[in-house]
Amino acid sequence: MVNNAEPLLVGVDFGTLSGRAVIVRARDGAELGSAVYEYPHAVMESRLDAGDGRRLGPDWALQNPEDYRDVLRRAVPAALQAAGVSPDDVVGIGTDFTACTMVPVTADGTPLSEMEQFTNTPHAYVKLWKHHSAQPQADRITDLAHERSEPWIARYGGLISSEWELAKGLQLFEEAPEVYDAMEHWVEAADWIVWQLCGTYVRNACTAGYKGMYQDGQYPSSEYLEALAPGFGNFFTDKVEHPIADLGTRAGGLTAEAAGWTGLPEGIAVAVGNVDAHVTAPAAQATAPGQLVAIMGTSTCHVVSDDHLREVPGMCGVVDGGIIAGRWGYEAGQSGVGDILGWFVDNCVPGSYAAAADDVGVGVHEYLSSLAEKQEVGEHGLIALDWHSGNRSVLVDHELSGVMIGQTLATKPEDQYRALVEATAFGTRTIVEAFTSSGVDITEFIAAGGLLRNPFLMQIYCDVLGMPLSVIESEQGPALGSAIHAAVAAELYEDVETAGQAMGSRQQHAYTPNPDAVAAYTKLFELYTTVHDHFGRDRRDIMHTLRALRRKAHQTSKENA
Repeated sequence: MVNNAEPLLVGVDFGTLSGRAVIVRARDGAELGSAVYEYPHAVMESRLDAGDGRRLGPDWALQNPEDYRDVLRRAVPAALQAAGVSPDDVVGIGTDFTACTMVPVTADGTPLSEMEQFTNTPHAYVKLWKHHSAQPQADRITDLAHERSEPWIARYGGLISSEWELAKGLQLFEEAPEVYDAMEHWVEAADWIVWQLCGTYVRNACTAGYKGMYQDGQYPSSEYLEALAPGFGNFFTDKVEHPIADLGTRAGGLTAEAAGWTGLPEGIAVAVGNVDAHVTAPAAQATAPGQLVAIMGTSTCHVVSDDHLREVPGMCGVVDGGIIAGRWGYEAGQSGVGDILGWFVDNCVPGSYAAAADDVGVGVHEYLSSLAEKQEVGEHGLIALDWHSGNRSVLVDHELSGVMIGQTLATKPEDQYRALVEATAFGTRTIVEAFTSSGVDITEFIAAGGLLRNPFLMQIYCDVLGMPLSVIESEQGPALGSAIHAAVAAELYEDVETAGQAMGSRQQHAYTPNPDAVAAYTKLFELYTTVHDHFGRDRRDIMHTLRALRRKAHQTSKENA
């Protein structure tokens, strides 16, 4: 075991399918060891992986909170072992989570899904960020806000997502009143896991602002909520409202129980919770105005800070201090990126391609990328929409779905794979242009997340955006970002920005655009925008009708089962 004699931090990143822990040296951010724990229950999308295994409706996505505790029990001790350091040198722990992931709990933080009477009740389980079945509620929330001229709606680009706290809470209220009545707190998982670590429930300023609609010191009014649904007027005061703490502050000390789980010293600093995307910005040394960080994984979240408040149509939110203290933090995103490519590989690629990939010793994604990168821009003759998991920005509509135009009998899997990669890049360009056209200048694009491992994809993004791409140097950006916040909570640094400059890093201009590809993609982006606006604005009823028919058929099938 290494006698470190320097303070260490632990950062834990709770993702969609796994949790990862990293041991970080406070002085320079060196990552000494890490470990990953895959959630045994993964994402429950068709049936409960518990109780009687009952079927779920379309667009559901649930998780089991015990999987999160097991990350603390398994990944943290394994990371300590991998680092070969003494736990006694660890002075703080920070965490981040996918957002908006919601946990209905009792007064002491017990998830309702762990109560015997709710074992077979889907609404008692964790609603993952990509639980999109609350779209009808989100539409009503948006429509009523505009009808009443609610001032906060502009802070969310004029549209409220089905992913956010209010839409999911309204769905719970209307579809499972017995669960809603039993719920004492409607808690972001980012705050729940901190509660598990230090025994104190503290709301973090990031999720409260972006996902909880907390603006200028208040939530939407009880009058608005009551007009939304009779009896729902006290939702925020009764189920959500709680003390809010700034990012990087100390939520409490590690409890004896959590110390037993993790192998860390009791009493060390536990940082206030945060979101995986927002916590990554200081890890990439990207907290200055104009530095946009795209955290690219199953989905992509785009965050950027600015000194000024602007209204950006279709953004996920703008929050004072939402990323870094003293600046307005902007968020946008795409609900599906890596998920779309994963779906394609799992469902649309013939076995001969998997065999060919095995023959050369690579995965199917790498094999398809190697074939697709040989093509000229536009050679496949396809244009696709990246809406297989709905559209988060700039349309904020999870009733939308994927489209591919131009397929012929000569279309091959690598053609479609490249078209889907390009579609996700076009979606990112749409978001960047929404920011710049609204007065939020983007001076640097910094990529982070698991998709950095695909250089073919990264070069396409560079060419589609027509600007150099910087990349975070850490393979565990969110976990490193959480450790940076833990360093501030442990009072090793004055603030998050200072800690990020010391502990974070990025490689500037890791990818540079090819002028010929930029010109060709500009023409394709015009086509993408035309198709985007047709299906997403002018004739969105086409996809909405298909979703309604799907729900009706699913209900009939469930009743006849």
